[in-house]
Amino acid sequence: MSWTWSFFLSFNDTHFFAFPQPVHAGAGPTGLTLALWLTRLGVPVRIFDKATGPGETSRALAVQARTLEFHRQIGIVEDILAEGIRLERLTLHTPAGVAARLPLSDFGRGISPYSFAFALPQDIHERVLITHLERAGVEVERGTELVAFQDKGDAVIATLSRNGKTETVSAAYLAGCDGARSTVRHGLNIGFPGGTYEQAFYVADVKGTGNVTRNGMDTTISTYGFAIVMPVRQSGSLRLIGIVPKAHEADETISFEAIRADVERDTGVTVEEVNWFSTYRVHHRVAERFRAGRVFLVGDAGHIHSPAGGQGMNTGMGDAVNLAWKLGAVVQGRADPRLLDSYEPERIAFAHKLIESTDKVFRFITNRSRLVGLFRRYVMPKVMNIGLHTSFGSRAFFGVISQTAIEYRAGPISSGMAGKVSGGDRLPYVAGNVMGAGGDNFEPLRSLDWQVHVYGEVNCDFRAMLAPTGIAVYLFAWTDAAGKAGLQRDAAYLVRPDGHVALASPVQEAAAFQRYLAGLAIRPRTAERAPYRVPGTMHSLA
Repeated sequence: MSWTWSFFLSFNDTHFFAFPQPVHAGAGPTGLTLALWLTRLGVPVRIFDKATGPGETSRALAVQARTLEFHRQIGIVEDILAEGIRLERLTLHTPAGVAARLPLSDFGRGISPYSFAFALPQDIHERVLITHLERAGVEVERGTELVAFQDKGDAVIATLSRNGKTETVSAAYLAGCDGARSTVRHGLNIGFPGGTYEQAFYVADVKGTGNVTRNGMDTTISTYGFAIVMPVRQSGSLRLIGIVPKAHEADETISFEAIRADVERDTGVTVEEVNWFSTYRVHHRVAERFRAGRVFLVGDAGHIHSPAGGQGMNTGMGDAVNLAWKLGAVVQGRADPRLLDSYEPERIAFAHKLIESTDKVFRFITNRSRLVGLFRRYVMPKVMNIGLHTSFGSRAFFGVISQTAIEYRAGPISSGMAGKVSGGDRLPYVAGNVMGAGGDNFEPLRSLDWQVHVYGEVNCDFRAMLAPTGIAVYLFAWTDAAGKAGLQRDAAYLVRPDGHVALASPVQEAAAFQRYLAGLAIRPRTAERAPYRVPGTMHSLA
């Protein structure tokens, strides 16, 4: 049987094609997100994974609010939330006792519909994504490896190996989401500069007892280190994370029993059963490029960094969303191929910023200087306790940790400013009655399509002149919440399929929007639009 391939993608030693009709699929968080978004966008995919089965360990735990917002757009967020744990409190311990208790259950109120900290083991997260792919008719092909590829200019020729047999395929694009040892990155000969932190870390999933915050996170800060305890699964398992004791750092093999006494002392947990234990050294690297011709790097293939703040998996999934809607538009002829040029500058800039910020935090919390250690033990808890109990402090902390503060203002497809919102910013979240009881302005983003938002009143000429573009115009009643979010009354905001503002205009000037859309040859996905709604709620005017 022969096929005409649209494009080929790979991730986490997983590789997949998009065809004119559905074939098979699979993988890890980054690749699964890319596959699922493409599937929702109507791009059929076939996914290959080098591993013989999905992961069975918890690995990454933190699922940030921005990731949950993306999951909402494709209709899977409720299934994700049902599987995980909402973290209600961060408790800071020192050897002298509890130093601070910080609220996490609603510390992002008004910023996101998911204003809480959330934990879900990576293996369960992957299973939910795979389940939704299977419901869409996409299944996993395992044990298949990318052997070689070549960008021919008008296509990518790739060789796959499975059970000793090879297959040569032709595709329009190749996306490598195949991890830190990326075959795709090596094949492109793209540098991966950075380094490795000197401290070794342990991570363990255990059953145990101790003075542990229910549905919360416990962090112990000492003069010479730190340890974290948090729930892993709804069944009661605990995740323990900390620095390997200095006396064992040079050991060729480190067992849990060798450091048990130190772990139990630092975490306050008496371990009854060890389900998983590993030690590792943390790397911090960003690839020199995220794109070469028809080939893209996504997730850990392009950047790896410290686990500070639980950013890694979420950043990879953010890469996937950014690339997915752009690939979908170009492959389906709804945008000029130049749209793909924006992927690298947007995501590589954030990767560098993330490396810089997590590096500073990581070096601070692992610094073994006695002076820094004393500050960390005695001063830092008090500063955090004061700061995070204020509205400004908690919102600022949430914005950074949750990835809702990610912006592409300097990106090539961002333009204008209205109110406090610039092109490239994530669309500010407005809760309340903007769409009727319990609604919000994120609801239209489920369309995965370009749209215009106006908060206040819409000009009839503006609406009429935009009508030929087919882009939906959503009118929201002006509220105090919209003003507090930074939006400007009666301004117009062109919103991208990923929920970021492309063009912000303080006036409803249709010509500016027409020029923007024409510049990238942007066309909407569908002609069908939401019905006109009762005045005072939300209207779709296209």
